[in-house]
Amino acid sequence: MNNLKLITITFSALVLTSCERAFIPDDEPNNPVSVFNYLWNKVDQQYAFFDIKGVDWDSVYEVYRPKVHDEMDKDSLFRVCAAMLNTLRDGHTNLISGFDVSRNDSVYYKMYAEKNIDPDVVTLNYLTINYHTTGGFMHNAIRNGEVAYINYSSFTNDVTESSLSYLLNRYKDCKGLILDLRQNGGGSIDNIGKLLSILDNHGQPLYQTQIKSGPGHDEFSSSTTVYADEVSIDPYTKPVAVLIDRGSYSATSFFALCTMAYDNIKLFGDYTGGGLGLPNGGALPNGWTYRFSITRTLDMSGNNYENGVPPDVRVILDPACTAQGIDNVIEAAADWIMQ
Repeated sequence: MNNLKLITITFSALVLTSCERAFIPDDEPNNPVSVFNYLWNKVDQQYAFFDIKGVDWDSVYEVYRPKVHDEMDKDSLFRVCAAMLNTLRDGHTNLISGFDVSRNDSVYYKMYAEKNIDPDVVTLNYLTINYHTTGGFMHNAIRNGEVAYINYSSFTNDVTESSLSYLLNRYKDCKGLILDLRQNGGGSIDNIGKLLSILDNHGQPLYQTQIKSGPGHDEFSSSTTVYADEVSIDPYTKPVAVLIDRGSYSATSFFALCTMAYDNIKLFGDYTGGGLGLPNGGALPNGWTYRFSITRTLDMSGNNYENGVPPDVRVILDPACTAQGIDNVIEAAADWIMQ
């Protein structure tokens, strides 16, 4: 079994665990104070990133516990619990009830307010109106046909061998390709391996992963190294520029981290949004459900990029260029390929 599929199966197991956790013992009190304490304790014992996020969870309790009392209504309780979870600044953290779903406001703010792409400029001047669609990819050639521009908007869009073969054949005479993953909010980890399959994969290590294994904030399992799947096809060895920004989240951050194992890839743009922990959760005594990150991902040197994978070349979208219909992030990537 290859390692990327192993991680996918692990993620599926975590989801199944969440479903099992939905069954709460009958004797568990479900008044507001008990619900709040139950959630706080679960996060305290199982959350993976207190150190990276710089969160003092005991101090969070001191702030939010006084706001909870047994006479409060469910909307008020939901708001307090959601605000408590928001202190984690983790887009994989949610509280779900029958009437609302909490989302981390700081993460979503960065994803949208700090996006490093103007979709209209890309569509009109790079993809152009006559762009092509192959599976989940939108694409066209730029720089007089010498650079392939491929936009992959979501890792929820399946990556197939036939789509990849078509793209590589169509742009076989180009000097390199640009893979635009800006505002790609993630999706299936399985598609990471499929997309990497066109590259020079010879079983090299990609990253390490650990699962929260005990109640202490620093208690984790030993590291499991994830390796690239060995493939027998001729690898794509021309330059590949991958474009990222704060909206490049979850599976897209994993992909950006994997690119460190390849000599012909450079990341252009801004930091990714992070999201390198796999989420798991369960049910609260009152029937609401929750999830938060219980794994952490490290590069092969032990660095943790949960707050964002850095680009190799940082290029921030220039409003003056955008006003002229120019995406200076794409242009910087194309310049590198042409050189």
